[in-house]
Amino acid sequence: MKRFKAFVKKEFLHIFRDSRTMLILVAMPMVQILIFGFVISSEIKNASIAILDKSKDELTQEATQKLLSSGYFRLDKYLKSEQELETAFKRDRVKMTIVFEPGFAKHFYSDKTANVQLITDASDANTARILSNYASMILRDFQQSHNATIPNGNSLINTEVRMFYNENLDGVYMSVPGIMAMILMLVSAMMTSISITKEKEFGSMEVLLISPLKPFQIIIGKVTPYIFMALINTLSILAMGYWVFHVPIKGSLFLLLFEATLFTILALSLGIFISTVAKNQMVAMFMSMFALMLPTILLSGFIFPIENMPFPLRMISNIIPPRWFIIVVKKIMLKGAGIAYVWKETLILMGFIVLFVGLSIKKFKVRVE
Repeated sequence: MKRFKAFVKKEFLHIFRDSRTMLILVAMPMVQILIFGFVISSEIKNASIAILDKSKDELTQEATQKLLSSGYFRLDKYLKSEQELETAFKRDRVKMTIVFEPGFAKHFYSDKTANVQLITDASDANTARILSNYASMILRDFQQSHNATIPNGNSLINTEVRMFYNENLDGVYMSVPGIMAMILMLVSAMMTSISITKEKEFGSMEVLLISPLKPFQIIIGKVTPYIFMALINTLSILAMGYWVFHVPIKGSLFLLLFEATLFTILALSLGIFISTVAKNQMVAMFMSMFALMLPTILLSGFIFPIENMPFPLRMISNIIPPRWFIIVVKKIMLKGAGIAYVWKETLILMGFIVLFVGLSIKKFKVRVE
């Protein structure tokens, strides 16, 4: 029994002395419960909206304030004309536009019927449905509060809901860009990091380094097959999305493939960086799963709207590369946007590539020395 107790004590000491094991056992569950607790929510707050007020009377201004004071919406801008509406959606500035008809107050008080149009960006079907329900509910409460002060009978506010880019609210319109980002990240980053770490673990990397090949040629040779595999995966996802699930490709297919290739290179550079840090395949796999899978699913906007998240997590989502790639794919596929609307996200992806390549070169030189 004493030997058994000594053995158990030794195992406890072994765990406590290993910082990586303590990180897995203690820190990871705490991080996961915090992320899941804050991210998984059906309530949306501070969603960006635009207002197209064709009436500009006191009643429309009061209705606007009622919407904004609810906490669900945040005003991005007032639109001057309907021509600005689609541009705002393509730039991904707003999730919904509320349009008040001309003479809104006159129609409400005299004709007993006034019309409001709710135009939502339905490229994210769940968010569009939730926001339109919120706005309809608030306008209904606004109508009832004013009906109590009208002596000659009740007036009605008709809300017409219009879904841009996804009229049937098909969830697959959102899942195809997200799945593409996740698969490209897994195939490129995880497999590259494991492949290079395997070479180091078994000692074959030293053999390659003393061969006539230069280090950058070794790295390019290792990642080239994954570029082709990622391209094949991209084409297969797009083909199945188009032919099986009828997800449109409204923008340029060439631009879409260029962005997918750019994201693949980014994922490969991230995989190379992980391989320079990881000591063996298990560590590389753990780092890839924890650093890539969970953020891609939870913090990229793939499943849960970023507007739901508290401010710290929204800031963290800015350094999650799949977030920007998903935005690009949605803009090109669903909104028909060109490079004029995705240049910012493209530059961000390029910046990530420069960052990870620079870190990998620095880390690799340190290891060689």
